[in-house]
Amino acid sequence: MRFLLKLLLTAVFIMVIGHFFHLIDVRDSKTAIIVALVLALLNSIVKPILVILTLPVTVVTLGLFLLVINAAMVMLTAEIVGPAFHVNGWTSALLFSLMLSVFQYLIEKLIKKNDK
Repeated sequence: MRFLLKLLLTAVFIMVIGHFFHLIDVRDSKTAIIVALVLALLNSIVKPILVILTLPVTVVTLGLFLLVINAAMVMLTAEIVGPAFHVNGWTSALLFSLMLSVFQYLIEKLIKKNDK
């Protein structure tokens, strides 16, 4: 149940980002749900592998390279979803991933607070 709630709230926020941040194009709400699902799958399967492979670079950059990995996950999501979700470059992907990370952190705090 928590996963579905987080997935739907993430999809809503993806739609909001797409509406206000014009370098990201989200066609409709169905696309936003697909983007949220694909991003969740990539973050749970591919991202840990990339983090382990790039650990030396991440240590040298004091963790800032993780932002590049997050942007890469967004770009890969755009490639998988296709023309219904378009990200205009790495800078847009980086800003999108930063906004989405902050939102997901807040949602996680809110859900944990309500579980108590």
